[in-house]
Formats: sequence, structure tokens, C-alpha cells
Amino acid sequence: MLARVAATYEANPALQQELLQEISLAVWQGLRRFEGKSSVKTYILRIAHNRSVTHVSSQVKIPNFTEYNSVTDIDLPSSEFEPNLSQKSSNPESELASQQTVSALVDAVRQLPIGARQIVTLSLEGLSYQDIADICGTTTSNVGVILNRAKKQIMDIMNEAD
Repeated sequence: MLARVAATYEANPALQQELLQEISLAVWQGLRRFEGKSSVKTYILRIAHNRSVTHVSSQVKIPNFTEYNSVTDIDLPSSEFEPNLSQKSSNPESELASQQTVSALVDAVRQLPIGARQIVTLSLEGLSYQDIADICGTTTSNVGVILNRAKKQIMDIMNEAD
């Protein structure tokens, strides 16, 4: 779950690992402050997203001289994004198509503004609108509006790529 969060905020694999380590440390330190006002998963995702937003804002200030400027240069571990399905396809063609779809979805999510990206990522993790609203500090109706707009943007981005 934390690796998926890191991957939606950071495209560079090396920086993904760095972000994942930052998130893990923040979660470990933050668990002492857990008061039980939400589920542990919601609390951990709140920490992960806050750390990710901080990471992205700090990376924006640093000039990017890496070779990972293009989303096509990135080899995503698609198994981290696929839901645990009981029926895995043994057909290599359908597995490749599935991996390409997941990769395109992640690339599209990365192109969203931070607020929309956060809500989409939390939604993909299976959180309710109320849990997402609690994490993001907004209302459930605003979560629905942002999520619907983000879905449209994602569809537009993915259709442009075809």
C-alpha cells in the first residue's frame, strides 16, 4: 500500500524508494501518536500522503537533471498496482495489456494536481469518501466532486495517449 502511494507521487524509481523510506519512518514515528479516532489504515495513509506532498513540494524546488523526465522511461512494478485477484491470467498477451493499462493509469494519476492525486490514490486504496475527507481535511461532497472531475481528467489523459 505504501509503495503504491509513493509510486503515484514520484516517477523516478530511486526517488520512489527514498520516498517510501521517508514514509515508513514517518509512520513508525507517528504510530506513537495514534489515538484511535480512525482506523489504523486511514491514519497510516494520512501520514503517507502528508509525507508524499511534502516530498513533491521539496522536489519541485530542486532542478531535475535525471534521465527520468519522461514517463515512458519508467518501469513500474505493475504487480503493486493490480488488485489481488483470485483469477490471474496465464495468457501473456492479456498480462501485458493489463500491465500497460495499469502503467497508463499511474502515469495519468501523476499528471493530476496534488489535491486530486491524493483523493484518487486514497480512493484506489479502497477508502470511503468519509475517510478520504478526514485525511484531506475536506467534506465528503467535495471529495465526490474532486473524484468525479479527476476521473474525467484521467480518462482524457488516457484517451490522448491512445
